[in-house]
Amino acid sequence: MFQGHIDLDAATPVDASAVPDVLFERGLYWASGRSGVVNLVAAHKWFNLAAVKGRADAIAMRREVAEMMSEVEIAMAQREARAWMMMH
Repeated sequence: MFQGHIDLDAATPVDASAVPDVLFERGLYWASGRSGVVNLVAAHKWFNLAAVKGRADAIAMRREVAEMMSEVEIAMAQREARAWMMMH
């Protein structure tokens, strides 16, 4: 369960026109725990979106993150990525 703090005032939205580098950076942010919290579901989601946008190294990062996740977590990340794509 998430027990950190998200500063929504400082958060930057990522829209459909986002370049793959920004999406990839979001994946690194959640995978590395820069905020103090590692969120593999979010990391997988952003790496997946970066890969869809053409960032080739995002595929390897997504695979690496997936190795640490359960099947349920992977399915959740994939649903979140699809929902993001449908909303944008």
